[in-house]
Amino acid sequence: MKRRDFIKISSAAAVAAACAPRDARSTKIAGQAGNDEEAMLMRENPVNGDKVSALGFGCMRWPMIDDGKGGRIIDQEAVNEMVDYALEHGVNYFDTSPAYLMGQSEKAAGEALRRHPRNSYYIATKLSNFGDASAQASKKMFFDSLEQLHTDYFDYYLLHAIGRGGKEAYEHRYVDNGIILFLLEQKKEGRIRNLGFSFHGAKHEFDYFMELHDSGQQVWDFCQIEMNYVDWKHADGVRNVNADYLYEELDKRGIPIVIMEPLLGGRLARVPEGIARQMKEREPERSAASWALRFCATYPRVLTVLSGMTSMDPLKENIETFGHFQPLSAEEIEFLERMATQMMEYPLVNCTDCKYCMPCPWGIDIPGTFQHYNKAITDGTYAQSTAQKDYAKLKKAYLVSYDRAVASVRQADHCISCGECLSHCPQSIPIPQQLRRIAQYVENLKQDTL
Repeated sequence: MKRRDFIKISSAAAVAAACAPRDARSTKIAGQAGNDEEAMLMRENPVNGDKVSALGFGCMRWPMIDDGKGGRIIDQEAVNEMVDYALEHGVNYFDTSPAYLMGQSEKAAGEALRRHPRNSYYIATKLSNFGDASAQASKKMFFDSLEQLHTDYFDYYLLHAIGRGGKEAYEHRYVDNGIILFLLEQKKEGRIRNLGFSFHGAKHEFDYFMELHDSGQQVWDFCQIEMNYVDWKHADGVRNVNADYLYEELDKRGIPIVIMEPLLGGRLARVPEGIARQMKEREPERSAASWALRFCATYPRVLTVLSGMTSMDPLKENIETFGHFQPLSAEEIEFLERMATQMMEYPLVNCTDCKYCMPCPWGIDIPGTFQHYNKAITDGTYAQSTAQKDYAKLKKAYLVSYDRAVASVRQADHCISCGECLSHCPQSIPIPQQLRRIAQYVENLKQDTL
């Protein structure tokens, strides 16, 4: 590690350790008696003084159940239970979008949160006007979000994924239709407290939005970026830019940062066996997920780290991580960089299971196919060659589990490469190409031609 980087990380760790404001509005973690009472780690927004929990609740992965009609709906009872527990234990930032879970996320969040005092939590949502960027549709989306979330104002409002397409896409979605002026007016009237954007894109696209900020054409109150110890230095550099660059650019401008995908859609909670073993050797009591979350929160410009928790178990584990927060040392960050380098050697699909690509017009379960394939690799149950030890066992296990995880009519070999999914993927995955690769892998397994 270079001396300059070491000093920067050491300083970040020191600041992070002392970053919880004394007057943070959080409760003590319940169930911890005596001297072991710890409060949720809080961060103070330097722009407005908001006391925000370092763990934020990402509402993109609410638990789902069958609706009895062949579809899937959010399990509202489970959501209510998780939101109650989160608030009780100091989590006060909830991030949603009209696009999440095929339009169901905001309503579920609103129903759960409305049962609590409005000043006990922060709501973040987005203008996700990907399909129809007309002024009429965009304004309707804004006011529909207020209604769905049962609120008169948004604490944090984001232009959703404005990196893709750069200046042209930004002007089409927000400038030419007058929507950016509309949002600034809403901010003036108090319906938006903080206006920012979430970013997926290349370096030159990010630089353009920083130029807007520097020139005063559009000053950003905060920014949401994808950051984790893999993307810190190992983003592809074409469709996504390294998070260390994003962080540095935002940090030097004093722009508060919200982190998305700290676990890469769960992949950093289920790391390959060899990497998990090395983590356990260093910290037997800590999970792979806690390593990833602590990495993000070690950096002091980070306001909150979003985690899309689907059940009580990860919620409780993550609260424990932030309730007994220990920032990473420079040596531990260097260790994670070695783990990230090793991760890049695995043939994983960079899918975060966001489901933006769904529904597929041809019925393909795109994220389900990718998640099953990635899990086989990380679990070490990936057949690589007919000469491999236990090849027959691995082959059978993959084919049987694939049929159980994804219905045969929704598997990769049914993709016709229409390309409808490509513009929706925030990771810019060449989805048809990856589906063909998996379909070919499955066929090679069946024909024993690996």
